Amino acid sequence: MPELPEVETIKRGLEHFLIGKHITKVTVKTAKSFTGKSEEVVGHKVIEFKRRGKALLIGLDGNLWLMIHLRMTGQLIYIGEEKFAAGHPDKSFVEKMPGRHTRVIFEFDDASHLYFNDQRKFGFVKFVSKAELEKDPFLTKLAPEPWELTPEEFFARLQRRKGTTIKAAILDQSVIAGVGNIYADESLFFAQIFPGRKVADVSRAESGKLLKGIREVMEASIASGGSTMKDYVRADGTKGNYLEKFAKVFQHDGQKCLTCSNIILKTKIAGRGTHYCPECQK
Repeated sequence: MPELPEVETIKRGLEHFLIGKHITKVTVKTAKSFTGKSEEVVGHKVIEFKRRGKALLIGLDGNLWLMIHLRMTGQLIYIGEEKFAAGHPDKSFVEKMPGRHTRVIFEFDDASHLYFNDQRKFGFVKFVSKAELEKDPFLTKLAPEPWELTPEEFFARLQRRKGTTIKAAILDQSVIAGVGNIYADESLFFAQIFPGRKVADVSRAESGKLLKGIREVMEASIASGGSTMKDYVRADGTKGNYLEKFAKVFQHDGQKCLTCSNIILKTKIAGRGTHYCPECQK
C-alpha cells in the first residue's frame, strides 16, 4: 500500500495534468470498484486535488468529490499527450489501455484518459458530495496528520494505546494519520526508541522526538518522490529515491548502522517486518 508521501507525490503529479479539464465520460468496468452514480460525474470540471491520509481527493465543481484509494494493487494511469503512471507497476504500465485490470475509466474534454486499475480489487473510487465526504467513515476515523499535531496532542493520543507497542500505536490511523511501515521504522530509529517498547514506557520527551522524526522522514520522502519499493512509481513514471538516499534502517538488515556500526536487525512487531539497531534503539 502506498504510504502518505507516495500519495502526496501522486497528488502533485496528477493535479498538473487534470486541473481545469471537464469529464466527458465515465466507464465503470467493475461495479465493486466504484461507489456512486457514475453518470452524474459527467460534465463536471476538475478544480482541485487534496490528500487525506493515504486517500487521494479530487475536487469537482458543484461541491462534488472523487475519493480514490489505491489499497494494495491500485494504479492510476494518465494518458494524454504524454503517459504518466502512479501506483503499483506491473506490465499493465506498458500495455495498451484499458488493460485486463482496468476497473474505471475517466475521459476528458481534451481526449485524455485516466485509468484506475486494480488487480486485486481492494481499492476504490467514490463519487460523493462535500457533505457525504465529510461524513465518510473511512475519513472520519482518521487522526490528524503529523503536521497538524502538537507534541502534547501526540503524547495524549498515544496514551489511548498504552498497552500496545509503540510501533503498533503509530501505525494506528486513529492515533496519527499516514504512518506506514517504512516511516514507522525510520522515525523510531530517529527517536532512538525500540519498536517493541510499550507505549506506557515512552516518555513525553521521547514522544516529542518521535513526532519530529515522523515529520522529518516524511518530508524527506516527499521531497525525493517517495520510496523506491519495487511496487511503486511516482506520477511521471519514475521511482522515488527515499530508500536509497535517506533510509537508515528499513531493508538495511544485515548492514552496519550508520550511527554506531552495529548490525541492523529485522524482527516482526505489530505483525509487520521491523528493522532496528540493537545499540541505538535498546
